[in-house]
Amino acid sequence: MIGAGLSGKTAVVTGTANGIGAAIAEVLAEEGATVHGVDKAECDVTDSAAVSAYLAELGLVDVLVNCAGGVVGQVHHPIEEITDEAWAAVVDANLTSTFLMTRAVAPGMKQAGWGRIVNISSGAGRSVSLTGVQAYTSAKAGQIGFTRQMAHELGPYGVTVNCIAPGFVLSNPTTQRQWESYGPEGQDALVQGIALRRTGRALDIANGVRFFTSELADWVSGQVLSVDGGSAMF
Repeated sequence: MIGAGLSGKTAVVTGTANGIGAAIAEVLAEEGATVHGVDKAECDVTDSAAVSAYLAELGLVDVLVNCAGGVVGQVHHPIEEITDEAWAAVVDANLTSTFLMTRAVAPGMKQAGWGRIVNISSGAGRSVSLTGVQAYTSAKAGQIGFTRQMAHELGPYGVTVNCIAPGFVLSNPTTQRQWESYGPEGQDALVQGIALRRTGRALDIANGVRFFTSELADWVSGQVLSVDGGSAMF
């Protein structure tokens, strides 16, 4: 369903350099929103002062989608080899950024009596990560907990907060490298574990955001939607 349900609304989407974030920004624009895509060139979303300054220039934000994150170039190492710096880098990129952006937009949404926040977590946050990066799984689980807490806190002000947990989506250079590392047998095994027998597309995730920010989801908050082709059924 493509329309103008967000006409006159201002949306901010983090992590729009490519892949899922870019698709989300495009979908929200289709729905009529004025969309501000945020990537490293626009704002360091792990820096409190930078986030505050960036959002102060925009004024009221009606829709926030926290999509920034990832494994920041890391691969699996045994837990005893993980440094403080490596852990913090992943947690900051995924969880701290979500906190900082939400904290900055919440006052305006509360005053307006309306707002939509969608956090892009991961199937890793509900289970385990295929990457084996411990901080990534932990941060994505943290996003889910944060979603529920914010839904509880902001609901009385007309603000909904929901979360999407994507399955394996071939959407950027990192996931492409991950896919290639599995080889033909590993790739086949991954696909066979998905009920719909295909990997995800960025648009699959963006359509989940389309739902959560539409009037169809006016009474939906604190929820985690697995958009994963049926690879995690619970």
